[in-house]
Amino acid sequence: MNLLEGKVALITGSSRGIGLAIATRFAAEGARVILSASRLGVHGKLPGTLEQAVADLQASGADAVAEVANLADSQSRSDLVERAESHFGPLDILVNNAAMARMGMPSQLTTADRNLMFEVNVNAPVELAQQVIPGMRERGQGWILNISSATSNQPQVPYPDRPEAAHVIGAYGASKAALDRYTEALAHEMTAAGLCINTLAPEAIVLTPGAEYVRDIAERRPDMVEPLEVMVEAALELCTQRHCGQVCFSRRLLHALQRPVMSLDGQTVLGDGLLAAQLD
Repeated sequence: MNLLEGKVALITGSSRGIGLAIATRFAAEGARVILSASRLGVHGKLPGTLEQAVADLQASGADAVAEVANLADSQSRSDLVERAESHFGPLDILVNNAAMARMGMPSQLTTADRNLMFEVNVNAPVELAQQVIPGMRERGQGWILNISSATSNQPQVPYPDRPEAAHVIGAYGASKAALDRYTEALAHEMTAAGLCINTLAPEAIVLTPGAEYVRDIAERRPDMVEPLEVMVEAALELCTQRHCGQVCFSRRLLHALQRPVMSLDGQTVLGDGLLAAQLD
């Protein structure tokens, strides 16, 4: 415990799902956290709001605040790091988790949909990194973690699910592949400055509260799903240790390091990197 004592972390897309889980675990490890999302969240119709997420963390004793930002809008995100640092001081950790998905067949997906995904999934995390890097360089230390996706690679044939499912994720995966490549270049540039910059993708679909479509897949194909805690444990590893320029997958990273998977409060060992999907 207390791996992040004294650290300040900004996590985007953290009103629910992976982002909120990372914020929860980081707070349990002693970090002061700034959660960021749009008022309604990326999907709007899913349960949970930024305000509620922060209130729940504060109720558990965490130092947590909210900063609203629409990452699809360059103006809205232009001062997000500055606003985040106004609460607890300079950022030690930036987790770019927020993402936008527009699913459609590659032959039909519109320019507007592609532009939106690249704006949120590539330009926004790169710009936030550029905002936070000068301070991190001056202090000689910092961690930037960009959350990627297994969709950055074309699924192997035969497809594990319906062929259409493999096709409609193509453009989203292309945006994540671009993020991976940019992150590697940025990491190599910043290594000498003491910054640790990496991307992390779940090995499979992450089972998150409220995502019923994922639960449906989990019931049919549990091999295609991984528990939320696996992704969070890998994120903690990459935001506390000296990894640089990694484009890695959650389960593989934890298994290679023989790192146990802990509960979100950091109190209970759940298993290892090969932890099976938990449906309850």
